[in-house]
Amino acid sequence: MITGEIKNRIDGIWDTFWTGGITNSITILEQMTYLFFMKMLDDSQVKREAAANLLGGTIDDPVFKAGAWHNPDTDRDVPYSNLRWHNFVNFEAEKMYQTISKDAFIFIKNLNEGKESAYSRFMESATFLIPNPRTLVKIVEGVDKLDMNNRDTMGDVYEYILSKMAATGNNGQFRTPRHIIRMMVELMQPTLKDTICDPAMGSAGFIVESAKYITEHYKQELLKKENADHYKNRMLHGFDTDQTMLRIGAMNLMLHGVDNPDIEYKDSLSTDNTDTERYTLCLANPPFAGSIDKEAISKSLLAISNTKKTELLFVALFTRMLAVGGRCASIVPDGVLFGNSTGHKAVRKELVDNQRLQAVISMPSGVFQPYSGVSTAILIFIKTNAGGTDKVWFYDMKADGYSLDQRREEVKENDIPDVIARYRNLKAEADRSRKDQSFLVPVDEIRSNDYDLSINKYKEVERVKVEYEQPQVIMSRIKTLEMEITEALSELDKMMK
Repeated sequence: MITGEIKNRIDGIWDTFWTGGITNSITILEQMTYLFFMKMLDDSQVKREAAANLLGGTIDDPVFKAGAWHNPDTDRDVPYSNLRWHNFVNFEAEKMYQTISKDAFIFIKNLNEGKESAYSRFMESATFLIPNPRTLVKIVEGVDKLDMNNRDTMGDVYEYILSKMAATGNNGQFRTPRHIIRMMVELMQPTLKDTICDPAMGSAGFIVESAKYITEHYKQELLKKENADHYKNRMLHGFDTDQTMLRIGAMNLMLHGVDNPDIEYKDSLSTDNTDTERYTLCLANPPFAGSIDKEAISKSLLAISNTKKTELLFVALFTRMLAVGGRCASIVPDGVLFGNSTGHKAVRKELVDNQRLQAVISMPSGVFQPYSGVSTAILIFIKTNAGGTDKVWFYDMKADGYSLDQRREEVKENDIPDVIARYRNLKAEADRSRKDQSFLVPVDEIRSNDYDLSINKYKEVERVKVEYEQPQVIMSRIKTLEMEITEALSELDKMMK
């Protein structure tokens, strides 16, 4: 948790961008990310230098070396010392602005080696947009008070900034609510043996939360070299087609202590993505209601569902990317559950007949407020390529701990703990009634209903007989009210004469 003081500091930085003329939330986040990276590079080296000085040695492979760095944009040499945060933060306003915008920013754009490469390799198209020295000085003063070496705090800081971006209603499609991500990770319970992928990563929320789950549950195991090596270099993967989101996602991961994830610029649905049976766990909230050029779609996906709808193609993609035995939890729009097109039915048939569909968790439509009221569900399945669906667990989630209006204020009603507890003990669900909030449905019944996966198809609604008054009684009451109104109007008319 971050303190109120830090939140106020971030709010102040955000307001400075607005007063400086930058009002697009994703632009604000991106510009903050550049400054975070500059400070992180220097804070890290300052820490390493202090440790080396205590031992009377030097550090290996410093980012900021002795001497000067040649700026390819201006064709001049710049002292490395001028590129370091703890130095230029003390420059007067105009010199600071010129140093950061013309030198330090170009330096991080060209920094494509070392452990920071996961972030820096997506910097090619980056643009520095802070408009003037006065605005930059105020922003730098705010950022300077943040401790970039405290990854726990900085991870929460970045999540808070992402939540501010979502709250504006702009670019909300890039952010799945953190508590929903956490619920899905808790349902999947990743282990150190997993290789995890989100092929529509956005700000990397699923990858970050998976990494946090691993570090929370496998602290001792991560002390072993082979486990730590797998966690740092081979466990976490993500793709996106937006360079801005790749930068934001990479920074999110770095601030949560993940320095070397495998994240790439890649169109997951195209022929460029050849990943087949590579991952053991997929977690995602892929784009909804989109369609793409059919010529660009991978033929292996069209073989599963001959469609241009992205929400269907991503489900097909999961079945291809997962290794046999791998599992998936993905958010889908409700239309995937009951759509009657050939493509919709093909995807559902694939999950039920060729894989092992485990669960359909219907979420309330307000989960993605304030920027979308779309109704969604979570599909959970295991890749088998040989079927195995026996019974499918349905859960009618009605509350997620927040109000379902645009304000999304915290409330007491929250089904998430119940969802997790019941999913982890599905055997106990066998005796649940169709009138309950969760229940199991045999696969044969699903097949007989044309593979419809909407919970309302199977849920029994208990109807209570309502006794209404006789029409004569209602009519008598209306006449009485009419007389009272007429009398009141007559009295009012007399008073006005």
